[in-house]
Amino acid sequence: MSIAKNKLAKKIVPYLYVLPIIILSGLFLYYCIGSTAYTSLYEWNGINDEIKFIGLENYKNLFEDKVFYISLFNTLIFFVFTVGIQAMLGLLLAVLLRAKLRGHTLFKSIFFMPVVMAPIIIASIFRIMMDYNLGNLNVMLRALHLDFLAVSWLGDPKYSLMSVIIVNVFEWMGFSMVMYYSGLLALPDDVFESAKIDGAGFFNTLFKITIPMLKGTTSTLIVLGIVGSLKTFDIVVMLTGGGPGRSTEFITTFLYKRTIEEYKAGSGAAIGIIILIIAFVMSIIQIKFYESSQKDM
Repeated sequence: MSIAKNKLAKKIVPYLYVLPIIILSGLFLYYCIGSTAYTSLYEWNGINDEIKFIGLENYKNLFEDKVFYISLFNTLIFFVFTVGIQAMLGLLLAVLLRAKLRGHTLFKSIFFMPVVMAPIIIASIFRIMMDYNLGNLNVMLRALHLDFLAVSWLGDPKYSLMSVIIVNVFEWMGFSMVMYYSGLLALPDDVFESAKIDGAGFFNTLFKITIPMLKGTTSTLIVLGIVGSLKTFDIVVMLTGGGPGRSTEFITTFLYKRTIEEYKAGSGAAIGIIILIIAFVMSIIQIKFYESSQKDM
């Protein structure tokens, strides 16, 4: 009997270790997702008890709303450029830091510092720097007699989205650098030494050896970039508020305005569910793509 109990205990104990996280996830994650999905089926202002079941009407109205598509397009552009630029700059910095140049530890800390800073601080600094009249950027351009380059970075629809992208790249470039740097340290030195002996230059080594061997890191950064882009909110609100017009309207700012400013909690919940579905589908596609590329190697 004791042997049977011991076997049963060995089977149960592993599940007891993960039970707390399952309970916490159920309470604070899956319950909230279920509650949001439930709310998306109702017409509700988010305040009083007057709630009316309307089925999928909130989703239907969203897919007929031009602003919804504008916010999705802006979010997509933001994702493509931020993830791409962050990855390129992060990889370049990681390769340079791996070369153990003088002061590399100091530079590593400087580049990583924006990652640990509060987004509201970064946004406030760049909002001052990008001011059309008194901002440091335009003041410097005018001092260099480049007045034609001094534009309203945050107030002109032509430049506002690009400005938000620049600020986000500045904030998260250091994270990509650290990820790639960690990946580089895990690579065997023999490969690079052999390439050097064979006469491979910097760019040949970078594109034919380093980048292919860091596919796992790149895949991770893309998945994190998908999720990060779909929940980007604070930087946009602090810099532009989604404007001018709808030039920097993201899916998250659209959700905020629809729920808080327009008092349409049901429609806001529908946007939240759509964000969740997009993040899930895109992450699965990226993971499958990475797994298939690994099999081909």
